[in-house]
Amino acid sequence: MLKNKVVLITGASSGIGYSTAITLSKAGAKIVAGARRTEKLDELKKAIENENGSILTTSLDVTRRDECTKFANLALQEYGNIDVLINNAGLMPLSFVKNLRLDEWDRMVDVNLKGLLYSTAAVIPTMLSNKSGHIVNISSVAGRVVFPAGSVYCATKHAVTAFSEGLRQELSQRSNIRVTCIEPGVVSTELYNTITDESLKSFVESVKKMKALDAQDIANAIFYALNSPAHVNVNEILVRPVQQDR
Repeated sequence: MLKNKVVLITGASSGIGYSTAITLSKAGAKIVAGARRTEKLDELKKAIENENGSILTTSLDVTRRDECTKFANLALQEYGNIDVLINNAGLMPLSFVKNLRLDEWDRMVDVNLKGLLYSTAAVIPTMLSNKSGHIVNISSVAGRVVFPAGSVYCATKHAVTAFSEGLRQELSQRSNIRVTCIEPGVVSTELYNTITDESLKSFVESVKKMKALDAQDIANAIFYALNSPAHVNVNEILVRPVQQDR
């Protein structure tokens, strides 16, 4: 199903994006990986090419509309098509609203929501022309459940979940473009390193004691959705660790 499919992945330098790139490459997909940390992308490129996979890497800041356009154009220029977009780039600097970390709020809205919109806008013309495609948006359990210190983060992820459903209604039946929203619970990635609010130290420590999901667990969920038969539209996948209660 994925052999020779052109798959674009944002935030591919670590965690879910990195694992997904390797997983889909092993299935025969041609990977176009973007992220800000190009040195990490070099490691990904080496790992995939050592297994005879095909990958293009490029610096990508999803908050820049022009860079998202260039990202899509790179895939078209080098591989001639865009079959799949995985909107994975995201930040989670949790903080209590009363602490007024407005710069962090802005950054979350820019990356988690606007960046996803920009990347999606960059690939839709090609998918509409092809009358096929698959868009995978990485939301979160926070796209369903709101919790203290997560107000802004949850707001961005609720928006991602809502946008995914709107996309499905608009594009799936009319244009054969499938849409999947992946909602991970606690995953062992670098995401928690973005939390700078000192009052959340105990929360972070409690999370680290939990048997969290691995990035590969989410990569497997993405693979399942992408590898489903063409008539199957896997709309939502919520994945929690057994030890996570909400």
